[in-house]
Amino acid sequence: MSIGTRTPAPRQHEGAWAPPRAVLSRALAVPLVAALVAVLPAAVATQPGPGPHDAAYWLQLATCAYSGTRLAAMVLTGHRRLIQGAFWLFCYIAMGIAPLAQTVLDSTPTPVVGPRADTVLASALVLAGIVAFDVGALLARHRPPLRSRMYERHRPPAVVHRRRLYVLCVLALAGSGLLMAELGGPAVFFSNRQEISESLAGGAGTQATSQAGSAFLRGFGTVPALLALLFLTRWLVVSRAARRRPLVPVLWLAMLALNAVVNNPVSNPRYWFLTVLFSLLFTAFPRSPVMYRAALATGVAVALVVFPFADRFRYEEGTDRPRQTTGSVLEPLTMKDYDQTGMLANTVTFVRSGEGHSYGRQLSGTALFFVPRSVWTGKPHDPGTRVGEWMGMPYPNLSSPLWAELWLDFGPLGMVSGFAAVGYGAARADRRYARRTAQEAAAPGRGRGPRERAGPGSVAAVAVPLVAGYSFILLRGSLLQGMGRVAIAVLCLLLVTTFRRDPANGR
Repeated sequence: MSIGTRTPAPRQHEGAWAPPRAVLSRALAVPLVAALVAVLPAAVATQPGPGPHDAAYWLQLATCAYSGTRLAAMVLTGHRRLIQGAFWLFCYIAMGIAPLAQTVLDSTPTPVVGPRADTVLASALVLAGIVAFDVGALLARHRPPLRSRMYERHRPPAVVHRRRLYVLCVLALAGSGLLMAELGGPAVFFSNRQEISESLAGGAGTQATSQAGSAFLRGFGTVPALLALLFLTRWLVVSRAARRRPLVPVLWLAMLALNAVVNNPVSNPRYWFLTVLFSLLFTAFPRSPVMYRAALATGVAVALVVFPFADRFRYEEGTDRPRQTTGSVLEPLTMKDYDQTGMLANTVTFVRSGEGHSYGRQLSGTALFFVPRSVWTGKPHDPGTRVGEWMGMPYPNLSSPLWAELWLDFGPLGMVSGFAAVGYGAARADRRYARRTAQEAAAPGRGRGPRERAGPGSVAAVAVPLVAGYSFILLRGSLLQGMGRVAIAVLCLLLVTTFRRDPANGR
């Protein structure tokens, strides 16, 4: 009995370090919350500009305050909530600070064609959506029923099969090699996105075939390489045996070099590179609060400072989109692709112009993206493209944020319900990620214990960081454009997943 009473001693010893961490959190809380909730929004709101201080202005200020508070909470919490943290980072910058700056300067990246009332409604929908997401996440904190907990306790977790991971590495090499051959060699990946797009389009037949074929080719050439790198990274983190086996480090170096070519930040969309960066960081450091907090805190600075300079790599000189010059320090937020609130307002105007809500038809086209238009002649087009063509834009390939997609399909009630469901799912996924990584970290490391003979580890430990990074693309929209890489990622995950309790030997 005496031994049993002393077993919690290591936990008590770990708890002794809790007060310094708590003090550090309290020391960071005041300046961080003040900066995100008050200082930065106030600095943007008080800039000189011709924009009206109307209802949209105050709703955007409220969005900044709410999302800034939740982002600060994500940074300061002791729990690593990857998907929720990525959501609040996106909302704070793209749906809060950026539209507030555009309102102050009365300058938007994409023209807003409707009346000001539609912009007011769009700002209200943004705020309603993020509140609904928070409500859904709050509902997910309640524990599932006893029967569900008992079922999950006896259900083996999804883990990565070692030999299938080797197959994924071969597929990654084949897919990336095919993409390089199609483009004319690795050097093209260090030019710009326009040259790569033209090379892909030139290698296909018709324009419709080019769009579908180039999207598949690019997804097949980038997604398996990224997932193979993530799974190998996770394997090296959780298994000492993998670090002593020459094949695994060699494969990791090969995948790292492959990703440096096909997933580099020069020739890829910024949001895709954020996916690569976030997923790799959270896979390599799943339990590090320092890395988690640094990723979210520095994400604000990256979005405000680094992203504007990334535009120079996107197109050839003189072929980029026309831009307004305001001379303000806020000008980068009106020149970049932070057009989400404006496009939501345009979608509201588009619906009110007589098009009406599609009541799930748009979402069905997204879910069945793989069905060719020759079979489904009435298949919906990308909503950003639909609204852009209706506006008469010369470059109709515009963003369509998740708010606009849900509003276009289901109206205000459906949009709020959709965000509540997204928040619920994000919180459950974050909780599963924390549980799986904690279980792997607690595995013993002496002798022939699980950590010594471990396989590549849990699928959730890689899938959740990938979803967190890719959520920037899904939130920005459109969903239809992001489905190709999602489908390839799902197929790769299905390939390597097994539910056997001990797959370390590949049997």
